Formats: sequence, C-alpha cells, structure tokens
Amino acid sequence: MATRALTQQDFRQVVASNHIVLVDFWADWCGWCKRFAPVYDASSVTHPQIVHATVNGETEPALAAMAELTGYPTIMAFREGLPVYKHAGYLTAAQLEDVVQQVQWMDMDEFRRQAAEQLRQQQAAQQQATTPETAAAPAAHRAGLAGGPPQYGWPGLRAR
Repeated sequence: MATRALTQQDFRQVVASNHIVLVDFWADWCGWCKRFAPVYDASSVTHPQIVHATVNGETEPALAAMAELTGYPTIMAFREGLPVYKHAGYLTAAQLEDVVQQVQWMDMDEFRRQAAEQLRQQQAAQQQATTPETAAAPAAHRAGLAGGPPQYGWPGLRAR
C-alpha cells in the first residue's frame, strides 16, 4: 500500500476511522525527510494493514501546529484514534519496524488507564492552583510577604 497525503480536511477522519495510522510530517527543504521517504514507503508495503500517511508541514501549518513539531521528519502513531507515539528525527528501517511492532502489540487498556490517571493528576494540580485565595487575583498581582529579613522604616534610616 502506498503512502497517503493528508490535509487538514481529512486528517481527523482518517485517524478516527483506521485502527493504526502512522503519520510522517515532512518539509520540502528537509534532507533527512528525503532520506526517510524510501524507508517509510517500504514500511507501507510491508504493513498494508496500517495507514501510512504523510503531512507536508509547510503546506499544512495547522496540522504542524497541532502536532507541536520540534523538527522534521516527525513520526506520529495513532491507534484507535489516540496518539500513542511521537518521534522527531530520522529513523532507520529497523527503528521504524520496532515502532510499528510496539504500536501493534501495545496494551490499549493499560494505555487508557495511564492516560486517565495523568488527566486526573493534571486536573488535581489545576484545582490546587485555583483555590479561592489564588483565584481572586492573578499570581503576579497578589500581595504577600516579601522574601528576606523584615526591614522597617525609610531606606537609609535605622531603627533605634
């Protein structure tokens, strides 16, 4: 199976409607992307049951922003509509095959449990950060004790 170019219009539909989707984010000017393309194409032939998609980060800036790219090429793997893997940088054929095997055989129930626990921890941290005292004023504008030893009076005057 050949690779499939995705756009902002069909990205979500393709990810949601396929069991496993690998996405290669690339750019025309990227030399490593050009070296990785044949490796990625070979994987699409070896694994026709997996959608091998590509996204040109320059022509699809909204998708590049959504992926929070830090470099090209970037590989993302989605399983059952969930992002389960992300790597920025060139992968050899063996490394890409290892990613494919890990994504195929991962325990999705355990992955969902871990994701739910991380979400609960994030929500708890946000709730602690927004107690009634701190919700009244932004952090930069709250009054409180300054650090260091207390000093009283006008600068330059000593207490007697």
